[in-house]
Parts: sequence; structure tokens; C-alpha cells
Amino acid sequence: MLLRRLCALLSIVLCAPLWADTVWLDNGDRLSGEIILLDGGKLALKTKYAGQVLIDWKDIDTLSADKPLLIKRSHLVSQRSHSLEAAGKGMVRLGNGTGETVPLASIRQMVPPRPVLKDRIWEGNLDAKLDMERNENRTDEWKLKGDTRIEHGRWRHVLSGEFEKEIKDGERTEDNWELEYDLDRFLTDHWFVRGSYDQHRDDFEFFTQQRSFGVGPGYRFWDSELGRFDLIAQLSRFHLESDAGDLDFNAYSFEWDFKRLIWGTRFELYSKAQLQMPRIQEVDYVLDSEFGLRYRLNDWARLSLLYELDQVRGLGESSSDRHYLIGVGVGW
Repeated sequence: MLLRRLCALLSIVLCAPLWADTVWLDNGDRLSGEIILLDGGKLALKTKYAGQVLIDWKDIDTLSADKPLLIKRSHLVSQRSHSLEAAGKGMVRLGNGTGETVPLASIRQMVPPRPVLKDRIWEGNLDAKLDMERNENRTDEWKLKGDTRIEHGRWRHVLSGEFEKEIKDGERTEDNWELEYDLDRFLTDHWFVRGSYDQHRDDFEFFTQQRSFGVGPGYRFWDSELGRFDLIAQLSRFHLESDAGDLDFNAYSFEWDFKRLIWGTRFELYSKAQLQMPRIQEVDYVLDSEFGLRYRLNDWARLSLLYELDQVRGLGESSSDRHYLIGVGVGW
């Protein structure tokens, strides 16, 4: 008898639904899943049967959730609610210790809090572009660009790279690749120290190979389900190689890393840039920047639009190189 009761209890626990958040709509429908976030008038709900769905906030009657949420209301700072309870049409009760009942129309944003100390978070993107021209010249160009990051505890590993190749009428006209690894150690919720290693090779430049090491402080303004924003300053040591000789020098660098999900996570705005100021008279600064927009087709497929601006200024003149990348990619 005891064994039967134990088996029955285990079956109830194992079969209990994992999708504990519930949304009631104005038309009487009810959806169960996991609340991802509310932003821009769209509630992103991850369901077991239809993946992630977007719901217009104005079409929701009430909702409930059994997990902590950071809630931003009109003219109020964000407040933490341990849970949400359904409280009638157009209302919801906050589990913040006071049992406050508020109108749904007053809530502008809901985001699950992301703790600083995490067991493990892994995310990344890989974008690809293929351009084939068949006119007076036969040109094939392809480019791969990706990055990934792993966070555990107060450590963060960031790996990024790109590969570009172009063949015109059977001859190579571009062939380069770059790989960068960053290791961050968080000292507080916002401050961290970054160490970097970067290697770049280009067979069609004067300096065919470049290596650099850097270290410096960084500051994280935010990091949540909506995105992130980091600023980093570093002192770097560069080593450049060419057939005519090698060159070594130090440089100061400033970098930002920005990502923001909009329209209920359907679109992703992102930008990365690095401004380097070498300690040599011939070069004033080197700017390497990119600005992009991704459209999420589903949980893993992306359409991407990327604009890259590379600029060098020295000896009173500036040289700019612009690239546009439209392609497909995967994200995780």
C-alpha cells in the first residue's frame, strides 16, 4: 500500500505541468505557458504547443504567474513582484507583500529578473551572406560572422569571429579572418575586469597578420531578458607582421556592446564598436563598428541586416570602408 501511494505521488509530481503562467484573453480563451517579457505593448509567452507567441497587451483580461517579475508601471520605478494573481477583468494582484491590485493598463513592462550569479547561460548568433554576380565579371563573395558567450557565476567568456572570401573570375580578391576571445571577471553587479586576445589575418593587406592582448575595466549598465549594454576601456599591446618587417606598439581602446529586443522579442537591435588610439604618430585613431537589426522567424532562425563602418585617420587624412550584410542566421 505504501509503495502504491509513493508511485501515485511520483506520477503526480512528474506529470505536473511545467507551464505555470496563465493568460486569460478578452474573448474567453485561456493560454498557459511561460511569460518571457512584456515590452512595447506585446506580451511574449512561451507555450508548449505553439512555441513563443506574441499577445497584444490590450487584448488580455487578466493573468497569473508564480515566478518573480520586475514590473514597470506608469510614472513609477520598477518594482519586484514575487508572483501575480488574477484579479478580475483588466486587473492583476501583485505578490509584493502588500497584495496591491493594479490595472493592467498601468503596466508598461515586465521582465524576469536575471541574477548576477548564474549557474550557466549560453547564447550566440551566426550570420551568413552569399553574393553571386554574373555580369561582365564572375564574382562570388561569402561571409560568416558570429559570436557566442557563456556565463557562469561571476565569469563570462565571449568568443567572436568572422570569415570573408571573394573570388572574381577565378582569382582571389579578398581572403581574411578574425578571431577574438574575451574573459570577464565581475567584481560587483556592474563592474568587471576584461582580458582580451585578438588575432586577424588578411592576405591582401600590407600587414598580413595582427595579434593583440588587452586588459582593462568594464561597466555593465544592464543585462536582462530585454538586452544588455556594456562599456569597456583597455590598454592593448599590438604586434603586426608584414614582408617588410614587424611593428609593435601600445594603444588605448574604448568599446561598447549593445543589444535590445523590441516588439515582444520579435526584433533585435544590436551594435558593437571599438575605438583604438595607437601610441604612434602616424595614426590618430582606428574605428571598427557595426550596427544591425535581426528579425526572429522562430526560436532559432533569423533574418539579419548589418551595416559595418571601419575608419582610420592619420597624417591629416581619413579612410573609410563600409560594408552591408543582408543574410540569414541562427541564434540560441
